[in-house]
Amino acid sequence: MNRPDGQAVTGETLTIQVYREPTYIIVTALGEIDIATVGRLRERLFDLASSGRPLVVDLNYVNLVDAAGLGALVGASRRATTHGTALCVVCARRETLRLFQQAGLDRQIPIARTVDEAVHALTANQNTPASRSIYVPGAQDARG
Repeated sequence: MNRPDGQAVTGETLTIQVYREPTYIIVTALGEIDIATVGRLRERLFDLASSGRPLVVDLNYVNLVDAAGLGALVGASRRATTHGTALCVVCARRETLRLFQQAGLDRQIPIARTVDEAVHALTANQNTPASRSIYVPGAQDARG
C-alpha cells in the first residue's frame, strides 16, 4: 500500500488519511465523526467518490459516528454509484455496526471487517453498477 497522498486532514477530533492505489482509494478516518467534523469528511468523500475508482472507507479507528456521519457515508455511496463505482465501509467495531443495522444502512452500503476484504470485494466487482450488489465475504459474521 502506498503512503498517504499528502492530503491528510487533521482536526481536533478527526483525522482523514487518503491512500491512492492504481485501481481503488482507501480513506481512513481516525477519531470522531460528528456534526462538528462531518463537513470535512463529506467534502473529501464526495470528491473521491467522483473519481470513478472504488472507494474503501475504513472506520476501524473511529470511536464515534453520529447521524450526520452516517448521512455523509450514504451520500458518498450514492455519488460513487452515480459515477459508475462503489463504496464499501470497513468496520469491525460492534457499536458502529449496530448503528448501521439500526438505521438499515447495512442493506445499502457493503460492510467488511478488514480493508483486504473490502478491496477484494470492490475490485472483483468493478463492473457492478450498484454498491448494494457487492458481496463482501465474512460481513455477516462481523455483524453478530
